[in-house]
Amino acid sequence: MTPTHLPGRVAAIPALPEQTRTPPSTNALEKFNTAPVDEVRRLLLTCLRSLSWSQRITAHRPYPDLDSLLAASDEAAYDLSPADLAEALAGETLPALPEETYAAAHTALGAAHAAYEARFGHAFVICVGDAPPGEYLDRILEGIRSRLTNDPEEERVVAAEELRRLARERLVRHLTGTLGTHQGIPPGGPRP
Repeated sequence: MTPTHLPGRVAAIPALPEQTRTPPSTNALEKFNTAPVDEVRRLLLTCLRSLSWSQRITAHRPYPDLDSLLAASDEAAYDLSPADLAEALAGETLPALPEETYAAAHTALGAAHAAYEARFGHAFVICVGDAPPGEYLDRILEGIRSRLTNDPEEERVVAAEELRRLARERLVRHLTGTLGTHQGIPPGGPRP
């Protein structure tokens, strides 16, 4: 039997290719801008598990367009303190691998993640870009292996950048069709 997930935390979400991105409807952005503070914070916490990030984005509403919202998201992510970064990393979870993934792949991912977490003391995060779903596992394993050579400070910077990219992609997904249905999305965000 193939396990559907592994213990531990690795976050990966594909980027949406530019040509498939649907701009948010005026209604979705308007809903984001006018929704109750608690609802918006809950939605934002599915994008990035940092209270200060979600509070900052919420406090600066309304946003005139998606680009302004994404710029604010990026700026808030760049300003994460070490404690905020640790909080966000702690909220990331291992993505579900496709059902047909071999048990050996699960074992390889679990071992690579354990080595990463032992070295850096936090979850591995990566935004897999526009990779096809069949390549997610390879991209994740390649990322873990290559980043294990980083020194801790260099890896903190890389992990923060990956979190920023993940937050941005998750926010785009919410505003291009899933706004209002975010209840039930796992803490690490939507899964590929």
